[in-house]
Amino acid sequence: MNPDIQQVFSLADASVMRFPPERLHWSWGQALYLYALAQIDEQQGTDRYTDYLRRYYDHHILKGYRVNTSDTSAPALGAFYLAQKTGEERYWEVVRRVRRYFETVPKVVEDMPNHLGNGPESLIYPRSVWVDSIMMYGVFTNWYAAAAGDEQLRAFAARQPGRFAHYLRDEDTGLFYHSYWTAWKTHYPRQPLFWGRGNGWVMAAIPLFLDYLPEGPEKDETRAIFRRLAAALLPWQRDNGYFRTVLNRPDQTCEESSATMLIAAGWFFGCRAGLLDGTYYDAAKRAFRAVVNDFEIRDGLLSMPKISGPTSAIQGIPYFTYKHTPRRNDWHYGLAAAFFAALEYLRREEGQREG
Repeated sequence: MNPDIQQVFSLADASVMRFPPERLHWSWGQALYLYALAQIDEQQGTDRYTDYLRRYYDHHILKGYRVNTSDTSAPALGAFYLAQKTGEERYWEVVRRVRRYFETVPKVVEDMPNHLGNGPESLIYPRSVWVDSIMMYGVFTNWYAAAAGDEQLRAFAARQPGRFAHYLRDEDTGLFYHSYWTAWKTHYPRQPLFWGRGNGWVMAAIPLFLDYLPEGPEKDETRAIFRRLAAALLPWQRDNGYFRTVLNRPDQTCEESSATMLIAAGWFFGCRAGLLDGTYYDAAKRAFRAVVNDFEIRDGLLSMPKISGPTSAIQGIPYFTYKHTPRRNDWHYGLAAAFFAALEYLRREEGQREG
């Protein structure tokens, strides 16, 4: 196996030693991390992380959990994996609860849910859709709809990529804004500021659900959205392979490893799926290697640095927030980004060997 890919799988093993699953919160970052671990097992034909996922979900099922935002619906991903793998009712109930959420969550523009749902967070931030949601609920809704034959949810899920592009994409650059405020009927930030990880969510999410979309106009549109964003990102990669916190402010913001890995994941997929040419494969390898080369040893375990913290487009000061959100090691969504990229890189390499 490519040593860079192997290093990321070693990071996965280190991370489960570092983080007891019972101490992980019920939220989006941890949800993506667990789903990415499940994807490693799925691709490798192993059962390495199943008990880790069980311990997480069993803990929260006993403790109680909420499903009232896009972010708190994301744990449905790992629960659905466990439900299918084990058939156990307690995991199916998590899945059903999240499925019911999409029938009750307030829709704020067309059929797009308010990102902050009906949770307490919705009282302090304008009603809006966020680019993050394409990952937080887009992957699950497409996956579940296809697996369950849920035609109502399938129609909802298939429309979402086009909705995100319509409301959040900047037509001049092809890049995505962080959010769309429905009261203002415009994107936010108002000025052209393009958050790196937000664009990474789009690049990495589409590969995770594209195969679940039925052939037709919406799948064709989703492929076109993916290709356009892939091309729009290419000029913003730095010479060392990294992307920055704000893509179009590269000299003023920091190298950001989660954005870099998410974009690499999308590029690897695009090359494997025949949607992108070899230029993107070379760029993806440079991005992947740049982050892996910066891995560290902390507390005796492999560690991933340069992951910026959870980020919102705060009213009045969006650029200040992007620029000054601190970075630290081993945020769970950053680890997930690395795992998604490693899996796509491995699939691409295996496809080349078979070809």
